[in-house]
Amino acid sequence: MEERAVDDVDIRDISPAAWRLLRVAAGFGQRDVESEVDDIMQAHVSMLESDTRILSEDRLEDLYALYEAELNETQICALVEHF
Repeated sequence: MEERAVDDVDIRDISPAAWRLLRVAAGFGQRDVESEVDDIMQAHVSMLESDTRILSEDRLEDLYALYEAELNETQICALVEHF
């Protein structure tokens, strides 16, 4: 099985569980994200991770960029593909 590149990740297809795992693997609590990313509140992160709300694509991109800066390609691809 060939591993896909991090550039091939479609942020709209990341599952709620994978969003949570990406955050935790990157070393962020929900409140930490709120202070790191403009216009994202802890409640937004909680709702995204519990599948009760989707964020705008711009916010998803900002959130993904935050996690991507802390993780390597293998970690990102493994979490996105398997969860």
